[in-house]
Amino acid sequence: MPDRALEVLILGTRGIPAAHGGFETFAERLAVYLAARGWHVGVYCQSEVGRVEKRIRSSDWNGIELITVEIGLRGPAATLAFDAFCVHDAAARGGVCLVLGYNGAAFLPYLRARGGRILTNMDGIEWRRPKWSLPVRAYFYVSEWIAAWSSQRLVADHPIMADHLARRRPRRAIATIAYGGDPPPAGLGSPPLGLQPDRYLVSIARIEPDNNILTIVEAFSRRPRGMRLVVLGTMNVGNPYHRAVEDAASDEVLFPGAIYEATQVQALRVHARAYLHGHTVGGTNPSLVEALWAGSAVIAHDNPFNRGTAGDGQFYFSDANSCAAVIERVLVDAPAVAAAREASRRRAERFRWDDVLAAYEDALRQVGGYPPTRIPARDAAIPEVAPDRATAGTGW
Repeated sequence: MPDRALEVLILGTRGIPAAHGGFETFAERLAVYLAARGWHVGVYCQSEVGRVEKRIRSSDWNGIELITVEIGLRGPAATLAFDAFCVHDAAARGGVCLVLGYNGAAFLPYLRARGGRILTNMDGIEWRRPKWSLPVRAYFYVSEWIAAWSSQRLVADHPIMADHLARRRPRRAIATIAYGGDPPPAGLGSPPLGLQPDRYLVSIARIEPDNNILTIVEAFSRRPRGMRLVVLGTMNVGNPYHRAVEDAASDEVLFPGAIYEATQVQALRVHARAYLHGHTVGGTNPSLVEALWAGSAVIAHDNPFNRGTAGDGQFYFSDANSCAAVIERVLVDAPAVAAAREASRRRAERFRWDDVLAAYEDALRQVGGYPPTRIPARDAAIPEVAPDRATAGTGW
């Protein structure tokens, strides 16, 4: 008897081709991979319009069905409406649903009740982010529980995240699969913005408290450095945190805004003296993985998520004083920087897209009730944790 048709729907992103962030990039990579392996892949795409003409329409992109949902709202209301329409449509289609994030978890019980087979990537611990008000944090806290119990299986992208999710569901329901990356292309050329190679540090992140951007800028700006600090990310007039970051910056700090052109961002990483990563909430961060593939020396906030991803061969800080100290060392200790760059290149091998995508296909087959792949995948990329810690199980 021939195998039942392989079908997957990807929900939870703004859509592909990727133009927004890590989840969109991942959705595009996975969709292309699965389509090439015989799956019918549908990806929900959000289109904010002034007037809804056709709520849902389908088109083809490289053999992938783009399911575009028109939304006549803006802001958080638009996101919730988009999630609701996606879930309602997915419930009528069949196949297995891969949900990226749990922002729209309130609608997942409906999908499950309609027979939906759901694999959810639980992303980071959103309700711990200090930028959210108490009601919003409560919403995310409840949403995390709803997603955990509405999905047949969960994906954690880091063993620490798997430990956290194991407080919600048994470990046998959790697969640990990290994020992937690629080596930068050859011949990137000089860095943009008139920068000189090895004469600047770079931070690439949302300008938010849990990413420690203010700490980084304060530490760098304590005295003249003879180098630039480039802080990529949108700065909004009227945002108190953004204003504090600008006020703390010396004349050597550059705020170019957000840059989405991939080759420019890659060139910034490759040619930087070091990459600064202040994230504190989340699992395996895509930007940190990309820095490893770029062979960047890394200055990161010292927490289990970052150490588990970047390893012990990098530089770590816990506050403004220790951040200033490691910046000083990176600026003067060329052998230590060279060693950190080599450690990054070795560490990056743990985060290969082929391994990550194959692990997702295996998880989707299990949730969807499809036969296992005939070509066994290598082990999924999983960051390291301390050897005396329990790590997440990947069994069904």
